Amino acid sequence: MLDMGASCSLGVASKRTVPHSGMYKLELELKRGHNLAVRDRGGSSDPYVKFKLGGKEVFRSKIIHKNLNPVWDEKMTLIVDSLSEPLYVKVFDYDFGLQDDFMGSAFLYLESLEQQRTIPVTLVLKDPQCPDEDLGMLELAVTLTPKDSPLEERQDSTTMLLRRSWKRSTKQQSVRLSDLHRKSQLWRGIVSIALIEGRNLTPMDPNGLSDPYVKFRLGPQKYKSKTVPKTLSPQWREQFDLHLYEETGEVLEITVWDKDTGRRDDFIGRCHLDLSTLAKEHTHHLELPLEDWRGFVVLLVTLTASAAVSIADLSVTPLDDPQERREILKQYGMRKSFSNMRDVGIVQVKVLRAEGLMAADVTGKSDPFCVLELNNDRLQTHTVYKNLNPEWNKVFTFNVKDIHSVLEVTVFDEDRDRSADFLGKIAIPLLKIRNAEQKAYLLKNKELTGPTKGFIFLEIEVIYNTVKAAMRTIVPAEQKYIEEEPKVSKQLLQQNFNRAKRCIMVLISFGTFINSCFEWESAQRSIISFVLFVVVVWNFELYMLPLALLLLLVWNYFFCSSREAAEVSMDATFEWEDEDEEKEDKDSEHKGFMDKLYAIQDVFISVQNGLDEVASFGERVKNTFNWTVPFLSWLAITALCLATFLLYLIPLRYLVLAWGVNKFTKKLRDPYMIDNNELLDFLSRVPSDVQVMQYRELKADPGQSPNKRRRTNLS
Repeated sequence: MLDMGASCSLGVASKRTVPHSGMYKLELELKRGHNLAVRDRGGSSDPYVKFKLGGKEVFRSKIIHKNLNPVWDEKMTLIVDSLSEPLYVKVFDYDFGLQDDFMGSAFLYLESLEQQRTIPVTLVLKDPQCPDEDLGMLELAVTLTPKDSPLEERQDSTTMLLRRSWKRSTKQQSVRLSDLHRKSQLWRGIVSIALIEGRNLTPMDPNGLSDPYVKFRLGPQKYKSKTVPKTLSPQWREQFDLHLYEETGEVLEITVWDKDTGRRDDFIGRCHLDLSTLAKEHTHHLELPLEDWRGFVVLLVTLTASAAVSIADLSVTPLDDPQERREILKQYGMRKSFSNMRDVGIVQVKVLRAEGLMAADVTGKSDPFCVLELNNDRLQTHTVYKNLNPEWNKVFTFNVKDIHSVLEVTVFDEDRDRSADFLGKIAIPLLKIRNAEQKAYLLKNKELTGPTKGFIFLEIEVIYNTVKAAMRTIVPAEQKYIEEEPKVSKQLLQQNFNRAKRCIMVLISFGTFINSCFEWESAQRSIISFVLFVVVVWNFELYMLPLALLLLLVWNYFFCSSREAAEVSMDATFEWEDEDEEKEDKDSEHKGFMDKLYAIQDVFISVQNGLDEVASFGERVKNTFNWTVPFLSWLAITALCLATFLLYLIPLRYLVLAWGVNKFTKKLRDPYMIDNNELLDFLSRVPSDVQVMQYRELKADPGQSPNKRRRTNLS
């Protein structure tokens, strides 16, 4: 057996002289891994292997979930024209929605291999940053054969899973995304899951109760429910979607946990659901027993065919085909307004190129690739190596389930031995997109608060049904499966406090104005206020309440100078600190104080998030009337017109009676309905002041330096 360590010094003598040029067939069998590194919190990893030759990825293995001794048994065949270039093997831990973690690497030196026979090879994985760390090993079987040898002619070509012929060209700087990589990103179906309730769960706390929550896992995708405190029969009433990929299988893993503050959560039970046994396009009501009779979990599961998601080259752009465009326009036309309410529309994104990116490597270059995210849908481009002005020329198509979603485009630098480096990011609300307009977007930092170096050129087009978009506005918004853990931040706490304070100060200033009318500080103002008060109270009808809000919206529509003033005030209000100070805050969070006092951290996070919710609520109400999102303001006008009309024609007692009957009979009509508040769901689509700042496109001279741009945008 051939053993290769990190130093890759091979003491293997070949039985024949190995020439360094000519065409060779390299057959590799990736067998298994042993004692791989732990990268997930559960003490395991989700490993996969990348093979690179000449700086370009030539093969990527499948993902083995939750296994430190994975068995792949995958074969591939490569055509190489030189043995002087070693094969670079890297192992990563897959993290859905996050950057994959590096697990080790090794080199396979082809010129030291004996030809025309299969050789077992053991690669010892190492981290160049920590050479003494034990990261495990990989087992391979390697066969190297000259292209003109008789043995090569006798080989059975049907065992080849991948065959590439490398062409050297100075003009072609980008490698085409492989079919295997492209296929691994596209999902073939959607699993819609409604988590209803739990029954007869096992008590895990001393008080005879539990604080249960549920984790779902389908391949690399994970979802965590909310925690319901102090109960053995929790009511979750949550709905979410997962994607069904070819390679992930069809077994849904469900685990129930008891939340414990300050120590590790207790495991309650587990069950599995084989999705292949469920009929498509039908909602299944399931009561799944947990192992060892630890209770039941009640679900509603629906399997549907894959939505409009694709990756293509510019030459086969879907919306550029007139016939396909007509079919899509017909699919989302007004006649289809009440069919498949979850399918609101599609968005097509052409990722053309980037210019002037940050140099992330010591060579003064970068290896950039681009990740596109729309809610929980995530696709990415190929990597363009050693280039600060990459051209991708790819077309991505997403299904739109909520027109108020935000398209996030992030540029990363691929690193050989570490997680990818961040180069820049933009966030574009779908409602702000101008169709078929090629545009250069200035990249921002991770927090989307200031500029960084480089531009990205995109052309985006959105087609959607207005009626479906309006109806989806008043249902709960889709939550991201993977979100960063909340941390205590002095800066963020102060910022949220100031935001809440501003909202409260608006109410106080309004109350002060009313009191000044009572105090007759201005005789003219007090007389007008008194006359207006008498007239309104004497003639008040309930329909005048939505009518007054309607008039406020119309007033701001025609006199919208306040919007420009609001943007200026937000620029002055949100003063973001430098990245160095942010790093110091993050470093301080990992000190022993935070590790010991979990309970205090939870309290701080609750206060911090509470202030954020209070401030966001006030800002969303303000931004509704300020026409920050015209679609939502027009929707509010429609709703207020309808409310005014109903309150004017129908006596209040009938409306209250109808509301009460609906509330009392809702549970009887649909026992598994997920309750919601339409007004709060509407306001959740209105951006807060922080989000308005994050989504706003930066205007800058391409020739300016990042620091100068930053000072210009903050001044």
